[in-house]
Amino acid sequence: MLVKKVKPVPTDIEIAQAAELKPIIEIAESIGLTEDDLDYYGKYKAKIHLDVLKKFADRPLGKYIDVTAITPTPLGEGKTVTTIGLSQGLHYIGKNVMTVIRQPSQGPTFGIKGGAAGGGYSQVVPMEDFNLHLTGDIHAVGAAHNLLAAAIDNRMAKEGRWSTSFLAKALCPDDEYTPSMVKRLKKLNIDSAKPSDLTVDDRERMFRLNIDPYSIQWRRVVDVSDASLRNIIIGRGTVTDGSPRETGYDIAVASEIMAALAMCSDLADLRGRMGRIIIGTSKKGGGRTARAVEPITAEDLNVAGAMTVLLKDAIMPNLMQTLAGSPAIVHCGPFANIAQGNSSIIADKIALRIADYVVTESGFGADCGMEKFMNLKCRVSGLAPDCVVLVSTVRALKMHGGGPKVVAGRPLGKAYTEENLELLEKGLPNLLQHIENALKFGVPVVVAINRFKDDTDAEVELIRKRATETGASGVAASSVWMDGDEGGAELARAVVAACEKPGKFKVLYPDEMSIKEKIETVAREIYRADGVDYTPEAEAKIKLFTDMGLSHLPLCMAKTHLSFSHDPKLKGTPRGWRLPITDVRASVGAGFLFPLCGTMRTMPGLPTRPAFTDVDIDLDTGTVLGLF
Repeated sequence: MLVKKVKPVPTDIEIAQAAELKPIIEIAESIGLTEDDLDYYGKYKAKIHLDVLKKFADRPLGKYIDVTAITPTPLGEGKTVTTIGLSQGLHYIGKNVMTVIRQPSQGPTFGIKGGAAGGGYSQVVPMEDFNLHLTGDIHAVGAAHNLLAAAIDNRMAKEGRWSTSFLAKALCPDDEYTPSMVKRLKKLNIDSAKPSDLTVDDRERMFRLNIDPYSIQWRRVVDVSDASLRNIIIGRGTVTDGSPRETGYDIAVASEIMAALAMCSDLADLRGRMGRIIIGTSKKGGGRTARAVEPITAEDLNVAGAMTVLLKDAIMPNLMQTLAGSPAIVHCGPFANIAQGNSSIIADKIALRIADYVVTESGFGADCGMEKFMNLKCRVSGLAPDCVVLVSTVRALKMHGGGPKVVAGRPLGKAYTEENLELLEKGLPNLLQHIENALKFGVPVVVAINRFKDDTDAEVELIRKRATETGASGVAASSVWMDGDEGGAELARAVVAACEKPGKFKVLYPDEMSIKEKIETVAREIYRADGVDYTPEAEAKIKLFTDMGLSHLPLCMAKTHLSFSHDPKLKGTPRGWRLPITDVRASVGAGFLFPLCGTMRTMPGLPTRPAFTDVDIDLDTGTVLGLF
């Protein structure tokens, strides 16, 4: 360990700042990387060049481990700390291991949730850098996203004020098509060597997008939780200030660009994904020629290339280290409800060529993050996981058994601090359903019991017995928050054993299934719903996307993480209910459709006492204070 362990356990930031970190070049050299493979961002972090994939292309893939969790309490069950603790535990027992996790948004960091670097003696360090700007990737995503937003309003304003001939000259001033215009020609099946050769009708189709302002689904983003920006009106003022319309802001990590960045395989793939982003549709019969409604993309707006340029550094994963001195890659941070909630495919591929064991994490519970890891991420990457680690706690299982409400910031009731096997038994079906779900993908499951000080041996043994009976390959208690690498050794050995078992990985549904069949498969097999109900808006969107040729895309189900159902109040394993689909939206750049199971907040608000209240800086030393 890079830090001496003491009791009682200090705060996360005190532990992190007490660690004697290795220079990042030492971490890099330990895994076969050289200075030529890196771009340094200070002494303790660096970006990894993508050509490392070619450098290590002949190496066999390591074992691929996804850490997920049961349906959590609002406090969370220690999934990230277990992810990092497991990696440290594998390092402790002598394995060549690498951690791959997401970068957190500043919204949760300065709000109520806190950071995502782990905790206690299982952290990625330097934790201040991890939880703040890191290398600026989220800001790059925000810049690319807002450039597209500005392009949309600018195009609508200019089309309304200038003739088609003027627009043609402005967009192709040298009478030559830009790369984006060449792609638009292909999209419209127009054969023309240069703009001046276009017919009047083709010129109209080329240069007047006729964007329907009521169809625009592209909002703006900022990496701060700010509820007052959820719904706004832009364009107020004079005619030069644009046309007034309703829109709003999302948190930056909810951007489709973040999801696409995490799903891409290289720069060329990212460029294609930027061009495929759909921002809305055209007006029916707009312009001088009658035409059907068509989707409007970032490519049509001639902005996809510039967006990719803004992301050329963000596509490179960030190399850091754990408190055990083992390597960690931090890359991307897509939202875990409307997006896939997983770190990047590129980061995983690099890690799997370098390490014998790669431990990654999927957001929220297994019905959300793990399902998306399997059906989205692995489908696109072609990678097959060797093991699923399912994090559980006695506390959460007692809540699912009917225990008192768990509220962040309030003390736990006696039901959670005293032995209660009967309450625990009633809540165990939640864990068991998650085990059954993971096994449906053909992957061995290890249950990690994140043990707290009030948990008794009898409670731990009851979980172990029931999980094993349900098909878990192993069950291990974990104390990685308090004991670091040693506290993860038992879990590490169980994971190594599970990874040696034969697996037959499979996704839950094929590409050729219809959109409704895919929705109903997930609802039935993962959530155990009796059926699915669609609103008229959802029905219309399903038809629209099917007509657009998008039904082959996989799904990213957007629902609460606090229940198997759409209703966060339904704990345990709800039965006898139907899943409502209120809308279906397309993230074509990211490569999926996301059905909405209720209302999803994409811009968090701040609590009464936000986490930033405690954050400050020591003016003498420059040390960050109060960050967890």
